[in-house]
Formats: sequence, C-alpha cells, structure tokens
Amino acid sequence: MTSWFFFFLAGVAAMLMRVQLMQPNNNLMSPQVYSELFTTHGTSMIFLFVIPMFAGFGNYFVPKMIGAKDMYFPRLNALGYWLLVPAGALIWLSGADAGWTGYAPLSAISRGYGIDMWILGLHLIGTSSILGAINFIATIFKLRAPGVTFRNMPLFVWGILVTSFLVIGATPVLAATLTFLLLDRNLGTGFFLTSQGGDPLLWQHLFWFYSHPAVYIMVLPGMGLISEIIPRMSRKKIFGYGAIAGSTILIGVFGFGVWAHHMFTTGMTVSARLPFMFMTLAVAVPSGIKVFNWIATMYGGRIRLATPMLFAISFVATFFVAGATGVFQASIPVDYLLQDTYFVVGHLHFMLFGASVQSIFAATYFFFPQITGRMYDERMARIHFVLTNIGLYALFTAMTFMGLYGMPRRVYTYGEEYGLLNIIGSLGGFTIGVGQIIFLANMLRSWMSGKPVDKDPWD
Repeated sequence: MTSWFFFFLAGVAAMLMRVQLMQPNNNLMSPQVYSELFTTHGTSMIFLFVIPMFAGFGNYFVPKMIGAKDMYFPRLNALGYWLLVPAGALIWLSGADAGWTGYAPLSAISRGYGIDMWILGLHLIGTSSILGAINFIATIFKLRAPGVTFRNMPLFVWGILVTSFLVIGATPVLAATLTFLLLDRNLGTGFFLTSQGGDPLLWQHLFWFYSHPAVYIMVLPGMGLISEIIPRMSRKKIFGYGAIAGSTILIGVFGFGVWAHHMFTTGMTVSARLPFMFMTLAVAVPSGIKVFNWIATMYGGRIRLATPMLFAISFVATFFVAGATGVFQASIPVDYLLQDTYFVVGHLHFMLFGASVQSIFAATYFFFPQITGRMYDERMARIHFVLTNIGLYALFTAMTFMGLYGMPRRVYTYGEEYGLLNIIGSLGGFTIGVGQIIFLANMLRSWMSGKPVDKDPWD
C-alpha cells in the first residue's frame, strides 16, 4: 500500500511534466521546478515503488511458497519497512534538482540542502533493500519445508533469491558513492570535483555499477511472477523450468558486466568499450530464453484471458520491445547517435513501466482475491488494461522517435520540430493516467465491497 501511494505521487509528477512538454517553448513551469519534478519522479518510481513493491510481494508469498511460517528475521523485516516511510518523506521534501542519476559535478555544487536530503533518503531506502535481501536469502536457505529444493521451488522464489544477491552486491556501492558525494558537498573533499583533483567520471562508473544491476533488480522478480501466472492461466506446467531458473542466474551474473555501455561517449578507449558491448549483447540471450519458454508454455494451452493473463501477455510482448531497443545501444557506433537522447528514455520506460509495472499489475489482479478474499471488477480491470497499453505505446514509441530525430533528454522545453511527437506522447501519458485512476477506484471499491470468493478463484 505504501508503494502504491508513492506510485500515484510519482505519476502526478509525470503528468505535470507531460503538460509542460505538450507544446514547444512552453513556460508553464520554470526549469528549476521541472528539474525537481524530474528528479523526484524518477527516484520515486524506482526506489519507492518498483523495488519495495517486489519486496512486498516477496514478503507475502516467499514464506507461503517454500512452506515457512514467516520470514527468518521478522523484526529485521519490520525495520526494512519502517525505513521506507522516512526515506520517501526525505526524497519528496528535498526539492532535489540533479536528475534521478544525480550526475556530478552538478550534484556536488548544487546549493541548498535538497541534494543532502535526497542522499539521506536514498541511504535509508538502500539500507532497507540490503536488510530485506539478507532476510530473503536466509529465509530461502534456512526455512524451506521438507521436499522444497532448488530443483523444484517456485520460479518467483528463484527471482527473489537472485535479486537479493544483486542487491547485496550492488547497493553498498551506491551507498559509498552517495557518501562520497555528501562529503564533497559538506566537508570539502574532492572525489568528483576536478578543481580539487577529482574525476566526475568516477561518479558515472560507480553509479552505473549499481544502476544497471538495478534494472534487473526491478525486472527479475516480475519475471518470476509472470512465470507463476502464465502456466496457471494456460492450464499447463511451465515449459523449461530449469532453463528459466538458469537464465535468471545468468542475467544476475551478466548484469554486473555491462555498466560502462552507459559511458561509450565519455572517451573510454575502444579496448575498454568492446568487452562491455559484448556483455550487453550477451545478456539478451538468457532474456530470450525466458521469452521462448513463456510462449512455449502458452502454446497449446487452454488460456483463460482474464485481466492477469492479459497483463502477462502484454508483459512478454513489451519486454521484447524493451530488449530490442536496448540491443541497439549495445553497438558502440549506434550508441554515439542515441546517447543522451529521448531514445534512451523511451527504452528505459518500455523496460520499467511496460515490463516491470505490467508484471506488478498482473500479479496484483491475480493475487487480489487471495489477499483480500474478494474479487475485483473484471470490466473495469479490462478498461484499465486497454488504456494502459494504448497510453504506454503512444508515449514511449513517441519518445524513441524523438530520440531518433535528435531530441536530447532532460530538457524542459524544445523547438517546433518535436511538437507533434510530444503532443502524441503527452496524450499517451494522460491516457495512462486515466487508466490508473480506474485501477485505483476498482481496487478500493472491490476491497471494501467486492464479491466474496474462495482461495482459488482461477481454478
């Protein structure tokens, strides 16, 4: 519920940005206000919605799926949650204005306490993630019931397990990076300031060493949820259980070897860039294995096209689009043209909204009857599905074409040449927004007065 609260807050920020970008040379808001909305939207969707949302699903279902009574460390679990609330407050009250990536030297020299509050908020949410990851690993290794082994435990549990190792491996690096930035801002150190012998590119290396594995932190649990929903709604066993579990591990391993593809235009030598190009291309292989296995599971099945399955199918299709737009950026010469354009923004949103968030919608509808004992309104849910997909493809496809035409990212206004695409994008964004209002109304009404159901409404 806390994660959904931040989702809608961040969605309001997104709608305000799309109003500003709806027409060229718009002066509805100042560059400063736009930058603050931009920073808070990106940070909230990633750190206050997607990551803790999957932790919430993990808390609820991992013990049930492995036959445990509770998580291994219940009090640590509670602490992980209660760090989320002040973290969200710090981030939303900060007024930070350096973008969700916080690139130095801008973030190091920005005046006021906004960036400092933002850093502290991220420290709290990072600590929450690490504590949760330790708890998940301990729970899965120590509390499996007799007969639940690594060869047969549910694929969602595999997703949570690999994600937890990613969190433990990557998040402390982000914590160190943010600490260096806090020291630069307040104690006169010069980790990222060239005037004091520092290197701004150090920020990019350290930040992306965390943030590219973070993409998989935000999608592997969703893949696990989809791997639970598709076979049940297709009335078939999952095709290639071992291949899906193995590909989950491979994605986790490869995820630590791709961070510098965000930095191909920074002057790195070709010999340094080539390994990252090959690793970025290689990570598409285990992803493709999953897509093949999901399609093979559906093939020949008695598919029930209820809303959870609709979102699951859309997840598979949109994940393919997200992956395809990502592969283009693995090519060094192509990346020269696409780097820091709206093409990257479109790719990122296809992955994190089109894939990750759609897996959350699929799981919310699928498990809603089990969690609440009531059924949602299927007609409203289908309207939500249609509006969400129309909106996301209009908005994010428009973004990719803006990038192909050269529109740079992070701008609060632009020239006439990008006007039509931004109108299409903004209309798509508003369509997404209307869909989420319907979703919220459906969930609240159904939770309070929906039709009572048994524990297995999907048979």
